[in-house]
This record gives sequence, structure tokens and C-alpha cells, in this order.
Amino acid sequence: MREERIRKLKALLELDPHDSFTRYALAMEYAGANDTVQAITMLENLKLADPSYVPTYQQLGYLYDKSGRRGEAATVLKLGMQFAAQQGDHHARSEMQDALESLEP
Repeated sequence: MREERIRKLKALLELDPHDSFTRYALAMEYAGANDTVQAITMLENLKLADPSYVPTYQQLGYLYDKSGRRGEAATVLKLGMQFAAQQGDHHARSEMQDALESLEP
């Protein structure tokens, strides 16, 4: 089932390689399949291509933390909180604040 969703998302990306939501959804499918390296790579690329796409920062922070990259997790979460605040997305900002606080010893 997951492989079918990955295949469909890849096909959608071929039609519109700049669709941030589809790129994000594909990264989340890889994360759900425990392909953390591929998910991180996709989210890092999405962050470069569409730096204002807030969900990228939250999920990338979670994946960095899961991979033991706490410093990078903190950095990306802080940046994501700034974008969320600029966009008035208080919910995402709050969730990233909680994630950031969970990183602190």
C-alpha cells in the first residue's frame, strides 16, 4: 500500500516538480516506511526550494532528532518557528516550540 502511494506521488511530481505539498507528502511516506535518510533528503531539498513551507521544518526537526542530530533539529525548528510566526500559524509554531523544548536536557 505504501509503495503504491509512493509511486502515485512520484507520478504527480513528474507533472509538477515544484508542488511543495506533493514533495512533502512523498517525504512523509518515506518517513513512514522508516527510510529516514530519503525523507530527510527530500525535506532538506524542499526547504531549499520553498523556504516558507512551514510543515517542512517541523518534520525535518523530528527526523533530525530521531537521527541523533539534535543540534540540527534545534536549528531547523527555530527557523520554522520564525516562518510560522510570520505566517500567523500559531499552532505549528506551538508544536515546534514543544519539540524544541523536548530537545533540551
